[in-house]
Amino acid sequence: MSAASTPTAAEQLAGWAAGLAYDDIPAPVRAAARRHLLDGAGTALASARAGVVDAAVQVALGLGGPAEATVLGRAERISAPAAAFANGALVHGLDFDDTHAGGLVHATAIVLPAALAVGEQIGADGRELLTAAVAGYEVVCRVAAGSPHGFHARGLHATQVAGTLAAAAVGARLLRLDAATTANALGIAGSSSGGLLEFLSTGASTKQLHPGSAAMNGILAARLAAAGATGPVTVLEGPHGIYAALSARPADLAAVTGDLGRRWETTRITIKPYPSCQLMHATLDAVRALPPLDPEQITEVVAQVHPDSAAVVCEPADVKTAPRTSYDAKFSLPWSVAALLLDGDLGVGSYALDSVRRPAPVALAARVRTELTAGEGVAADAYGHVVAHLADGTTREGRVPCSSGGPDAPLSDDALLAKFRSNAGPEAAPLATALQSLGEDPAVTPSRIAAAAAAALEVPRSSA
Repeated sequence: MSAASTPTAAEQLAGWAAGLAYDDIPAPVRAAARRHLLDGAGTALASARAGVVDAAVQVALGLGGPAEATVLGRAERISAPAAAFANGALVHGLDFDDTHAGGLVHATAIVLPAALAVGEQIGADGRELLTAAVAGYEVVCRVAAGSPHGFHARGLHATQVAGTLAAAAVGARLLRLDAATTANALGIAGSSSGGLLEFLSTGASTKQLHPGSAAMNGILAARLAAAGATGPVTVLEGPHGIYAALSARPADLAAVTGDLGRRWETTRITIKPYPSCQLMHATLDAVRALPPLDPEQITEVVAQVHPDSAAVVCEPADVKTAPRTSYDAKFSLPWSVAALLLDGDLGVGSYALDSVRRPAPVALAARVRTELTAGEGVAADAYGHVVAHLADGTTREGRVPCSSGGPDAPLSDDALLAKFRSNAGPEAAPLATALQSLGEDPAVTPSRIAAAAAAALEVPRSSA
């Protein structure tokens, strides 16, 4: 414990994670974790099939190392840190992975890669894997939600900031480290937190790499702590800690450590229906709530947008109207609204470069205008409201209280499976079955999950 009489935030998280048992986790929380792991595996296989993060996969395979773990969908066995790096990029590669609204953090892009890699490395069983995953979900969501939008306001990606600590917690839990060593792992991990949002200025794809870097560095932090290295247990609230150094807004430590084991953020993570930035999903849902319209008759679309969202998905206006890259479009509310109105849906293919360069959505995007709301609450949990102005002088309105896929409007199991099948392909049924029974079926282990993922892409697995 720290010199102070009260344990630090990292010590409290570490003590809880180290002591967490499978039977301590309520059934609805275990079910939520399975749903998110299933969704993440599907998005990873979709990324692998599309080749959107081939550079990350190639570099990970080139790093090699001891035959500990696999890249999802691949036969080669490489070191666990390298596999986690590739898998983090794969889960996040299409920006179709889940988001925790309170922290605006991509939880599964951290948790699945770290848990699967270390789980394969040590030969964990399904219960150990799911327990570690829940520990990781709680850490990544709580650390990010401790300063809502604060990391983004500083120009940093909350997923990598909070994700390094979460991956360290996952790794420490699977390595069966005690509470003090786990706290050191969190402290070490904090020095690798970062992830610049500068990709918003150029349309570069660096954001895809952030979860991979976080998962890899978190695993390394757990290994370093196990080997005797120490980290500051004041990594969160210290004068040069995560919040003081990397957040532009005050931190609420009660949101980080309060009600551990009683309040479960794992059940409050949104599963995305669209492969684009979560901050515009409520607006897209409001567009879907409009009655059928002829896009040629639309003279203007006015969308009410939370100020924190507008800074990311509405500005600068010229780039958002005419995206330069697929990633530009994924972070453009005007273009995405226009594409949804024209095409009736938004899927992975909507953001392919040939789709992004179509003149029709660019022309309609120029007629999308935003009005800032009062900015109450967190941006990713805001309401959606759009007004379409028509050539005949009439208007149509669409409203939703929040975006779909979250705790207040969850995707049904059938809808989640449909998304998984669309992403993972027709050969992935055994993978879905395995993940749905994780922790309950003793035959489901990290190695079996990896084998099912490889089979889904029809890649023969080498012998372990």
